[in-house]
Amino acid sequence: MEWYFAYLLLGAFVGFFAGLFGIGGGLVMVPVLSFLFEAQHLGGTQNLHLALGTSMAAILYTAISSARAHHAHGAVNMQIVRGLTPGLLAGTLLGALFASSVSQVYLASFFALFVYFAAAQMLLELKPAATRQLPGHIGLTLVGSFIGAVSSLVSIGGGTLSVPFMLWHNIPFRQAVGTSAALGFPIAVGGTIGYIVTGWALHTLPSGTLGFVYLPALLMLVAGSTFTTPLGAKATHSLPLKPLRRGFAALLFVLATKMLWQAF
Repeated sequence: MEWYFAYLLLGAFVGFFAGLFGIGGGLVMVPVLSFLFEAQHLGGTQNLHLALGTSMAAILYTAISSARAHHAHGAVNMQIVRGLTPGLLAGTLLGALFASSVSQVYLASFFALFVYFAAAQMLLELKPAATRQLPGHIGLTLVGSFIGAVSSLVSIGGGTLSVPFMLWHNIPFRQAVGTSAALGFPIAVGGTIGYIVTGWALHTLPSGTLGFVYLPALLMLVAGSTFTTPLGAKATHSLPLKPLRRGFAALLFVLATKMLWQAF
Protein backbone atom coordinates (compact mmCIF):
# COMPACT_ATOMS: atom_id res chain seq x y z
CA MET A 1 0.00 0.00 0.00
CA GLU A 2 2.90 2.40 0.64
CA TRP A 3 3.84 2.19 -3.05
CA TYR A 4 0.29 3.04 -4.10
CA PHE A 5 0.36 6.01 -1.74
CA ALA A 6 3.68 7.14 -3.28
CA TYR A 7 2.13 6.99 -6.77
CA LEU A 8 -0.86 8.97 -5.50
CA LEU A 9 1.34 11.73 -4.05
CA LEU A 10 3.43 11.85 -7.21
CA GLY A 11 0.28 12.23 -9.31
CA ALA A 12 -0.99 15.07 -7.11
CA PHE A 13 2.35 16.92 -7.26
CA VAL A 14 2.83 16.48 -11.00
CA GLY A 15 -0.80 17.33 -11.74
CA PHE A 16 -0.52 20.73 -10.08
CA PHE A 17 2.59 21.73 -12.01
CA ALA A 18 1.19 20.30 -15.24
CA GLY A 19 -1.72 22.70 -14.90
CA LEU A 20 0.47 25.56 -13.72
CA PHE A 21 3.09 25.48 -16.48
CA GLY A 22 1.22 23.72 -19.30
CA ILE A 23 3.59 20.72 -19.18
CA GLY A 24 2.79 17.03 -19.19
CA GLY A 25 4.71 16.39 -15.97
CA GLY A 26 7.00 13.70 -17.38
CA LEU A 27 10.15 15.60 -16.42
CA VAL A 28 9.36 14.77 -12.78
CA MET A 29 7.22 11.68 -13.25
CA VAL A 30 9.73 9.60 -15.24
CA PRO A 31 12.72 9.79 -12.86
CA VAL A 32 10.59 9.35 -9.73
CA LEU A 33 8.73 6.38 -11.27
CA SER A 34 12.06 4.89 -12.30
CA PHE A 35 13.34 5.16 -8.70
CA LEU A 36 10.11 3.66 -7.33
CA PHE A 37 10.12 0.80 -9.84
CA GLU A 38 13.75 0.00 -9.07
CA ALA A 39 13.03 -0.07 -5.34
CA GLN A 40 10.28 -2.62 -6.04
CA HIS A 41 12.45 -4.58 -8.52
CA LEU A 42 9.98 -3.96 -11.35
CA GLY A 43 11.02 -3.96 -14.99
CA GLY A 44 14.64 -5.01 -14.53
CA THR A 45 16.81 -3.65 -17.34
CA GLN A 46 13.71 -2.04 -18.87
CA ASN A 47 12.85 -0.14 -15.74
CA LEU A 48 13.17 3.22 -17.50
CA HIS A 49 11.10 2.11 -20.50
CA LEU A 50 8.34 1.11 -18.07
CA ALA A 51 8.56 4.55 -16.41
CA LEU A 52 8.41 6.32 -19.79
CA GLY A 53 5.37 4.36 -20.96
CA THR A 54 3.50 4.78 -17.69
CA SER A 55 4.26 8.49 -17.56
CA MET A 56 3.10 8.98 -21.15
CA ALA A 57 -0.20 7.22 -20.41
CA ALA A 58 -0.72 9.41 -17.32
CA ILE A 59 -0.25 12.52 -19.46
CA LEU A 60 -3.43 11.53 -21.33
CA TYR A 61 -5.46 12.53 -18.29
CA THR A 62 -3.43 15.51 -17.07
CA ALA A 63 -3.43 17.00 -20.59
CA ILE A 64 -7.22 16.76 -20.90
CA SER A 65 -7.82 18.18 -17.43
CA SER A 66 -5.29 20.98 -17.84
CA ALA A 67 -6.51 21.87 -21.35
CA ARG A 68 -10.14 22.10 -20.19
CA ALA A 69 -9.17 24.47 -17.40
CA HIS A 70 -7.09 26.67 -19.71
CA HIS A 71 -9.84 26.62 -22.35
CA ALA A 72 -12.28 27.94 -19.75
CA HIS A 73 -9.97 30.96 -19.42
CA GLY A 74 -9.87 31.42 -23.21
CA ALA A 75 -6.18 30.48 -23.34
CA VAL A 76 -6.15 27.71 -25.99
CA ASN A 77 -5.39 28.59 -29.62
CA MET A 78 -7.27 25.91 -31.56
CA GLN A 79 -5.71 26.93 -34.88
CA ILE A 80 -2.29 25.89 -33.56
CA VAL A 81 -3.68 22.71 -32.01
CA ARG A 82 -5.23 21.64 -35.32
CA GLY A 83 -2.09 22.54 -37.27
CA LEU A 84 0.39 20.68 -35.06
CA THR A 85 -1.68 17.59 -34.17
CA PRO A 86 -1.00 15.43 -37.30
CA GLY A 87 2.75 15.86 -36.90
CA LEU A 88 2.59 15.32 -33.15
CA LEU A 89 0.76 12.00 -33.54
CA ALA A 90 3.23 10.68 -36.12
CA GLY A 91 6.31 11.95 -34.28
CA THR A 92 5.36 10.55 -30.88
CA LEU A 93 4.47 7.14 -32.28
CA LEU A 94 7.80 6.87 -34.10
CA GLY A 95 9.68 8.21 -31.08
CA ALA A 96 8.19 5.55 -28.79
CA LEU A 97 9.02 2.82 -31.30
CA PHE A 98 12.62 4.04 -31.47
CA ALA A 99 12.94 4.32 -27.66
CA SER A 100 12.18 0.63 -27.25
CA SER A 101 15.37 -0.25 -29.16
CA VAL A 102 17.67 2.05 -27.13
CA SER A 103 19.51 0.70 -24.08
CA GLN A 104 18.58 2.07 -20.66
CA VAL A 105 21.95 3.80 -20.17
CA TYR A 106 21.70 5.80 -23.40
CA LEU A 107 18.03 6.54 -22.84
CA ALA A 108 18.71 7.77 -19.29
CA SER A 109 21.58 9.94 -20.53
CA PHE A 110 19.44 11.56 -23.23
CA PHE A 111 16.61 12.08 -20.75
CA ALA A 112 18.88 13.68 -18.13
CA LEU A 113 20.50 16.01 -20.67
CA PHE A 114 17.08 17.09 -21.90
CA VAL A 115 15.97 17.74 -18.31
CA TYR A 116 19.07 19.90 -17.75
CA PHE A 117 18.12 21.88 -20.86
CA ALA A 118 14.52 22.27 -19.69
CA ALA A 119 15.58 23.27 -16.17
CA ALA A 120 18.06 25.85 -17.48
CA GLN A 121 15.36 27.23 -19.76
CA MET A 122 13.03 27.68 -16.79
CA LEU A 123 15.69 28.97 -14.39
CA LEU A 124 17.15 31.54 -16.78
CA GLU A 125 13.73 32.38 -18.25
CA LEU A 126 15.01 31.94 -21.77
CA LYS A 127 12.31 33.19 -24.09
CA PRO A 128 12.85 33.68 -27.82
CA ALA A 129 12.00 37.08 -29.22
CA ALA A 130 8.74 37.20 -31.16
CA THR A 131 10.07 37.77 -34.67
CA ARG A 132 7.76 35.93 -37.09
CA GLN A 133 4.30 34.64 -37.87
CA LEU A 134 3.16 31.02 -37.72
CA PRO A 135 4.23 28.81 -40.66
CA GLY A 136 1.75 27.15 -43.01
CA HIS A 137 0.27 23.67 -42.83
CA ILE A 138 3.39 21.81 -43.98
CA GLY A 139 5.61 23.81 -41.66
CA LEU A 140 3.38 23.13 -38.66
CA THR A 141 3.31 19.40 -39.49
CA LEU A 142 7.12 19.23 -39.62
CA VAL A 143 7.46 21.16 -36.38
CA GLY A 144 4.86 18.92 -34.77
CA SER A 145 6.73 15.80 -35.87
CA PHE A 146 9.96 17.05 -34.28
CA ILE A 147 8.26 18.10 -31.03
CA GLY A 148 6.37 14.80 -30.92
CA ALA A 149 9.45 12.62 -31.46
CA VAL A 150 11.49 14.33 -28.75
CA SER A 151 8.52 14.44 -26.37
CA SER A 152 7.98 10.71 -26.80
CA LEU A 153 11.64 9.87 -26.10
CA VAL A 154 11.53 11.73 -22.77
CA SER A 155 7.79 11.23 -22.09
CA ILE A 156 6.71 14.85 -21.73
CA GLY A 157 3.68 16.80 -22.86
CA GLY A 158 5.86 18.92 -25.14
CA GLY A 159 5.60 22.24 -23.30
CA THR A 160 9.39 22.63 -23.09
CA LEU A 161 9.50 22.82 -26.88
CA SER A 162 6.05 24.01 -27.91
CA VAL A 163 5.90 27.05 -25.59
CA PRO A 164 9.16 28.61 -26.94
CA PHE A 165 8.01 27.83 -30.49
CA MET A 166 4.75 29.72 -29.92
CA LEU A 167 6.45 32.64 -28.17
CA TRP A 168 8.82 32.90 -31.14
CA HIS A 169 5.75 33.23 -33.36
CA ASN A 170 4.05 36.09 -31.50
CA ILE A 171 1.70 34.01 -29.31
CA PRO A 172 1.12 35.63 -25.87
CA PHE A 173 2.72 33.73 -22.98
CA ARG A 174 -0.43 32.62 -21.15
CA GLN A 175 -2.04 31.51 -24.42
CA ALA A 176 1.14 29.59 -25.27
CA VAL A 177 0.94 27.79 -21.91
CA GLY A 178 -2.75 26.95 -22.39
CA THR A 179 -2.26 25.78 -25.97
CA SER A 180 0.73 23.67 -24.88
CA ALA A 181 -1.51 21.92 -22.35
CA ALA A 182 -3.95 21.02 -25.14
CA LEU A 183 -1.12 19.77 -27.36
CA GLY A 184 -0.17 17.33 -24.61
CA PHE A 185 -3.15 15.15 -25.52
CA PRO A 186 -2.17 14.15 -29.10
CA ILE A 187 1.41 13.73 -27.87
CA ALA A 188 0.21 11.35 -25.15
CA VAL A 189 -2.06 9.43 -27.56
CA GLY A 190 0.72 8.68 -30.07
CA GLY A 191 3.32 8.01 -27.39
CA THR A 192 1.09 5.72 -25.32
CA ILE A 193 0.16 3.62 -28.36
CA GLY A 194 3.84 3.32 -29.25
CA TYR A 195 4.90 2.21 -25.75
CA ILE A 196 2.04 -0.30 -25.52
CA VAL A 197 2.87 -1.84 -28.90
CA THR A 198 6.63 -2.11 -28.30
CA GLY A 199 6.25 -3.73 -24.88
CA TRP A 200 3.31 -5.96 -25.78
CA ALA A 201 5.25 -9.15 -26.59
CA LEU A 202 7.80 -8.93 -23.77
CA HIS A 203 7.48 -11.59 -21.10
CA THR A 204 9.98 -10.05 -18.67
CA LEU A 205 7.65 -7.25 -17.57
CA PRO A 206 5.73 -7.55 -14.27
CA SER A 207 2.08 -8.54 -14.05
CA GLY A 208 -0.35 -5.65 -14.35
CA THR A 209 1.36 -4.13 -17.39
CA LEU A 210 -0.09 -3.21 -20.76
CA GLY A 211 3.01 -3.07 -22.91
CA PHE A 212 5.31 -0.61 -21.16
CA VAL A 213 2.42 0.87 -19.13
CA TYR A 214 2.22 -0.30 -15.49
CA LEU A 215 -1.50 -0.07 -14.76
CA PRO A 216 -1.49 0.04 -10.90
CA ALA A 217 0.83 3.06 -10.98
CA LEU A 218 -1.16 4.67 -13.81
CA LEU A 219 -4.45 4.45 -11.90
CA MET A 220 -2.97 6.04 -8.77
CA LEU A 221 -1.19 8.78 -10.76
CA VAL A 222 -4.47 9.72 -12.44
CA ALA A 223 -6.32 9.65 -9.12
CA GLY A 224 -3.72 11.92 -7.54
CA SER A 225 -3.86 14.47 -10.35
CA THR A 226 -7.66 14.57 -10.60
CA PHE A 227 -8.08 17.61 -8.38
CA THR A 228 -4.66 19.22 -8.55
CA THR A 229 -4.37 19.75 -12.33
CA PRO A 230 -7.35 22.14 -12.56
CA LEU A 231 -6.03 23.92 -9.45
CA GLY A 232 -2.66 24.43 -11.14
CA ALA A 233 -4.26 25.74 -14.32
CA LYS A 234 -6.36 28.18 -12.30
CA ALA A 235 -3.29 29.26 -10.32
CA THR A 236 -1.52 30.22 -13.57
CA HIS A 237 -3.77 33.29 -13.70
CA SER A 238 -3.22 34.32 -10.07
CA LEU A 239 0.10 33.08 -8.59
CA PRO A 240 3.54 34.68 -9.13
CA LEU A 241 5.08 32.18 -11.55
CA LYS A 242 8.73 33.28 -11.36
CA PRO A 243 9.67 31.86 -7.92
CA LEU A 244 7.65 28.71 -8.60
CA ARG A 245 9.44 28.13 -11.89
CA ARG A 246 12.82 28.56 -10.20
CA GLY A 247 11.97 26.07 -7.47
CA PHE A 248 10.66 23.59 -10.02
CA ALA A 249 13.82 24.01 -12.12
CA ALA A 250 16.01 23.29 -9.07
CA LEU A 251 14.06 20.09 -8.46
CA LEU A 252 14.59 19.04 -12.08
CA PHE A 253 18.36 19.51 -11.75
CA VAL A 254 18.41 17.25 -8.69
CA LEU A 255 16.30 14.52 -10.31
CA ALA A 256 18.33 14.53 -13.54
CA THR A 257 21.61 14.28 -11.63
CA LYS A 258 20.32 11.39 -9.53
CA MET A 259 19.15 9.61 -12.67
CA LEU A 260 22.55 9.95 -14.33
CA TRP A 261 24.30 8.72 -11.18
CA GLN A 262 21.96 5.74 -11.01
CA ALA A 263 22.36 4.91 -14.71
CA PHE A 264 26.16 4.76 -14.58
